[in-house]
Amino acid sequence: MRVAVLAGGRSSEHDVSLASATSVAEGLAQAGHEPILVEISREGVWSLDGEPLALTPGKQVAGADIVFPVLHGPYGEDGTVQGLLETIGTPYVGAGVLSSALCMDKVVFKELMSQAGIPQVDYVALREGDDSRLASRLGMPLFVKPARLGSSVGISKVSSGEAELEQALSLAWEHDPVALVEAFSGGMEVECSVIGNDAPETSQPGEVVPHADWYDFEAKYSPGGMELVVPPRLDEHAIERVRALAVEVYRLVGCSGFARVDFFVENGHNVLVNELNTIPGFTPTSGFPKMFEASGVPYPELLDRLLGLGMERFERERRYGF
Repeated sequence: MRVAVLAGGRSSEHDVSLASATSVAEGLAQAGHEPILVEISREGVWSLDGEPLALTPGKQVAGADIVFPVLHGPYGEDGTVQGLLETIGTPYVGAGVLSSALCMDKVVFKELMSQAGIPQVDYVALREGDDSRLASRLGMPLFVKPARLGSSVGISKVSSGEAELEQALSLAWEHDPVALVEAFSGGMEVECSVIGNDAPETSQPGEVVPHADWYDFEAKYSPGGMELVVPPRLDEHAIERVRALAVEVYRLVGCSGFARVDFFVENGHNVLVNELNTIPGFTPTSGFPKMFEASGVPYPELLDRLLGLGMERFERERRYGF
């Protein structure tokens, strides 16, 4: 199968996307497919082999059978590229427009989880100009994040003091007009990979052990920056609770294809949902493929299955007369 792998993108996660896409292209080749690396510049220009690439409605991107978006953050993971691909009528891997947009916006995601009674840490959403004292009930330490970014970009840990909180909010607002302020959880950080459309399957979860004060950008993407322990050092009941919640959240947001769900597990049994990533990292240090590898699904086979799920979703939706 010819696969157009979308790499780069306009967000601040451009370089992470390039690394992920290179890894995906290599894995697709190992699985017997023909990857076509399509790079999207920071200015939004699409190119193939250094030449501008035009998109034609009704025709496949770069002559590929399916598109594999490996784009992180805004303009790639937030439903915008997915909407473009829907508009020109081409199949693609991963979540659709609504679930992509919903999960990219951490505040909207958390509000939906709250409505559904899903356990999570307490939080406050602050817009530019809001009084930072609105977050006082969360106590210290706490985390401040841009509402619609990933890869730990623009995130700060605030240990004490109003001045430190103001500085963290200013940094978050450089990336997004809305900042998410979250209460601190000292629980174990656990991730769980999910694949599927109507019948999601989970990997064996993994315990994140950052070699830093917290799981920041360097810990995520630097060799040796973190250790992933699969399975996590939890009892079987807690592990099954993680897997069950991963499927519940995946279905709740209407996800398809694949995702990674992140958790905190406090006191060895209290499982809290943190977030869901619709396009998790695929770099050599990324947890998503590592957890499925440890669950008996090799990387090339995993990518092959994701292509199948993308085609399945495309064919199914073509049957509806929207």
